[in-house]
Amino acid sequence: MAIIQDWLPASQENYEKILFWWKLYPLVASIQWVVSWYGMGKTSVQSKLNIPGRIAWMTMEVPGFTTLLYIMSTLPAQHGITDLPWQNKVLAGLFVIHYTYRAVIFPIIQPSMSPIHVLVWANAILFQLSNATCIGSWLAAYGPTTQEEWMARDWTVLQFCLGLVLFYLGLAANYFSDEELREIRRIQLRRQKKFKQHGETVDKHYEVPRNGLFKYMLYPHYFMEWVEWFGYWVAAGASCTPARSFLINEFFAMLPRAVSGGKWYKEKFGQDEIKGKYVIIPGVY
Repeated sequence: MAIIQDWLPASQENYEKILFWWKLYPLVASIQWVVSWYGMGKTSVQSKLNIPGRIAWMTMEVPGFTTLLYIMSTLPAQHGITDLPWQNKVLAGLFVIHYTYRAVIFPIIQPSMSPIHVLVWANAILFQLSNATCIGSWLAAYGPTTQEEWMARDWTVLQFCLGLVLFYLGLAANYFSDEELREIRRIQLRRQKKFKQHGETVDKHYEVPRNGLFKYMLYPHYFMEWVEWFGYWVAAGASCTPARSFLINEFFAMLPRAVSGGKWYKEKFGQDEIKGKYVIIPGVY
């Protein structure tokens, strides 16, 4: 049963329309180079349009994997497909694994989360729906749906395995980098609690992360997410336009934030505190 006829799940014509506009997302993301405001995380500011962090994060991320699962469960039947190849199922599973952590587990285990502005929240929902529609539709019906079609794409099991290694390497490194940031917040909350017990107040505390990949760069969690989705594209094959577009769109969405964050670290702590660290791309920047 379609939620929105010919759009969710999308007909092939509408899938191609969505994919066309999805490939233009870098133009939208590039606005961040000229606009310094970003209403979430450490750059979050007070606003009547803010949404509590955990609620905003979960509700803007969950639509991604739930939309993909819905498309995978409904679109094949509309095209007479009774069973999808194992490659399609594994790729769908990888997507769900990532977003089960990112959308559900991540906000629950965060010690604290800053409010998120409604504009950031709405943009994230649009990002998730567009991405899930493109990847889900490709996996469910508009990409290869038989073993013969997979093999006709010069695809190999070795390539798929290499993609899986990169994906899980990126996923694990992303998690442990997040955990380092969580530990800093836990220390901050314990510090605040101690001061409150003595009737004192303390300003929000920040520090430069130094463990794990943070020894070498300021935004390893961003970089390793790129590695993760590059692995996904490798596994799906170079001809998988939705996977390639997702990787490119992630790059254009996250790079300006990292550059801005690097400037923030320098202004907040001074050059000496971040000396020897790349911002986001090892050996480059």
